[in-house]
Amino acid sequence: MSEVYANRRSRLRDHVNAAGTAAALVTRPANVRYLAAAAPQDSVLLLGRREDLLVCSGPPEDRPNEGRPDEHVRLHVLPPNGGDAAVAAAGLAAAQGADSLAVEEHHLTVARHRALASVVPKLRLTDLGGAVEQLRVVKDEEEISCLRIGAEIADQALGELLESILVGRTERHLALELERRLVDHGADGPAFPTSVATGPHAGRRGHRPTDRRVEEGDFLSVCLGASYRGYRCEIGRTFVIGTSPADWQIELYDLVFAAQRAGREFLAPGAAYRDVDRAARQVLDAAGYAEALPPLIGHGVGLEIDEDPQLAPAAMGKLDACVPVTVEPGVHLPGRGGVRIDDTLVVRPEADGGPELLTITTKELLAL
Repeated sequence: MSEVYANRRSRLRDHVNAAGTAAALVTRPANVRYLAAAAPQDSVLLLGRREDLLVCSGPPEDRPNEGRPDEHVRLHVLPPNGGDAAVAAAGLAAAQGADSLAVEEHHLTVARHRALASVVPKLRLTDLGGAVEQLRVVKDEEEISCLRIGAEIADQALGELLESILVGRTERHLALELERRLVDHGADGPAFPTSVATGPHAGRRGHRPTDRRVEEGDFLSVCLGASYRGYRCEIGRTFVIGTSPADWQIELYDLVFAAQRAGREFLAPGAAYRDVDRAARQVLDAAGYAEALPPLIGHGVGLEIDEDPQLAPAAMGKLDACVPVTVEPGVHLPGRGGVRIDDTLVVRPEADGGPELLTITTKELLAL
């Protein structure tokens, strides 16, 4: 694995050097972990002229789930009260003879950027932009394996919940139980705060669980994900509680399912991001739900739950093979509830079987 991280840093260094910059400072935690195998709290990564340094404000804790630093990156631990690791790293870059330093301006606060400039005034600061995020878009098979295991854990936790008694329990209680089951089955933890939504809350994107209790005839929508070795997947399903679905529930569910299937079928290398969004969105738009649609149909996943690419109406770019994304259309009708169906898939060429579905819990409309 050490070669993998060395290759990632080499690709970033080529990008930095091509832009005429001598060194790079990576501060976004997910980017640090991607390049150095670990991102201890408050650590930064310096790609220097002579060596690469993981600069930490204190000794990293030995937590296997958080990864261990790549052996080819030298650990530089600051003394107690040694200040900001990013500022210290800028000083180390200057000491290595760098006259310029590319930084992640989109991650640095204004105050931190000013501190860098004031401590090493002769160091010309340039913007690294989203260079690391772009490297992260296409995953290698080891990364996809972590996502696959995370998806299996999430499927297992959800499946067990569906076998339990749900009526009378609160959204908050069910969300906490799901997160406990994720850990019980080997996850580092939840990939994001678990959403359980019932009745009029169902289908609402990003709903935070409340003390509302599950009732007969409710729609129940659940969105959860597992983090495994830092990689995060996502699954969302909608069910009906305790009775046969009403006609309006069946109609709405079938419509969202058709939209989700349309988006999934469009996933292929070379497909435009916005065309995937359009494929799913048109199904719902044609049925008169344009006002109820989410701002995007899906997004990339990996070390963060919401990363590039964004499958949205105005998104620019095309999919590559080995890019994991979600497809998650939903419709929420105020006062009535709604439906959300969400899968994590990996883009694969048709010769390899097309998109690989990681989250396999049934999408049949079950009455629980």
